[in-house]
Amino acid sequence: MVERAGSAVWVEKYRPTSLREMTGQDAIVPLLRSYAEKRSMPHLLFAGPPGTGKTTAALALARDLYGPEWRQNFLELNASDSRGIDTVRTTIKEYARTSPLGDVGFKMLFLDEADNLTSEAQASLRRLMERYSGSCRFVLSCNYSSRLIEPIQSRCAVFRFRAYTTDAVRAQLERVAKGESKKVTAEAMETILSASGGDMRRAINLLQLTATRVDTVTAETVKEYATVPLRREVEGMLGAALSGTFRDARDRLYALFTERGASGEDILKAIHGYLPDIPDTVLPAREKIRLVEFLGEVDFRLAQGASDRIQLEAVLAHVAAGRAAGK
Repeated sequence: MVERAGSAVWVEKYRPTSLREMTGQDAIVPLLRSYAEKRSMPHLLFAGPPGTGKTTAALALARDLYGPEWRQNFLELNASDSRGIDTVRTTIKEYARTSPLGDVGFKMLFLDEADNLTSEAQASLRRLMERYSGSCRFVLSCNYSSRLIEPIQSRCAVFRFRAYTTDAVRAQLERVAKGESKKVTAEAMETILSASGGDMRRAINLLQLTATRVDTVTAETVKEYATVPLRREVEGMLGAALSGTFRDARDRLYALFTERGASGEDILKAIHGYLPDIPDTVLPAREKIRLVEFLGEVDFRLAQGASDRIQLEAVLAHVAAGRAAGK
């Protein structure tokens, strides 16, 4: 009888509870550990792509710093839910002005997705960071640090998180699979690594999704549930465009939308990641440069609500035109 996966969310179940347990981000974790050991730290800014350990690092730092009393000295807020100035003036201010518990001289406030705060809220937050630095340390997390005003950035020690290496993601997936008594074939592991693109959260979620009904995860089960385009499929799609069979390339694009449920943003990222690997004899370097510039424009259009299919068809057209121009 097939054992069903537990109801717990594996991302949370296997989240490291201490900085000593964190894998990857080797340039960042040792510095955070020194803050915890010395019980002294400045305001921090964690910047980087999703799924690279920013929230995990903040939670682990709080646990290492405060020990059993960490919940009494730690507040987590998400700026996507509360992005206005009222939240800064009420919730954040009231928390920052109160005294900490225990023998650490300050509390910690973790503000996730801080780049979603309005400009007014950021200006107010900057004043709070300055005024209550004695009783509270602010840890801000964001995907794009450029969206934060300069006075906030200058008041923080900035840590830039990078996408996890394949070795780091593989090690964590093996740990999770062992803990859940699941087997993952070598092909399935490579498929998950390809689909996750260095995003640890996405990799673990994909593993849990595919392991729900089976004890042995295969590449076929991963492909069935993966909602992001895999490198092999993107290679085939761009290969068709480069060979001059635009209709075949478009059919492959539509299959990614309809059969795989991939989003335009995911497909665009996969194309961007594959471009450097196309030989210059197939697509000249100058055409790659032009295409990268066009991908940036398409990314902006998608963010503004343009049609995924039309924009990605235009990308395929530019790929085919670039090949023709290079002949």
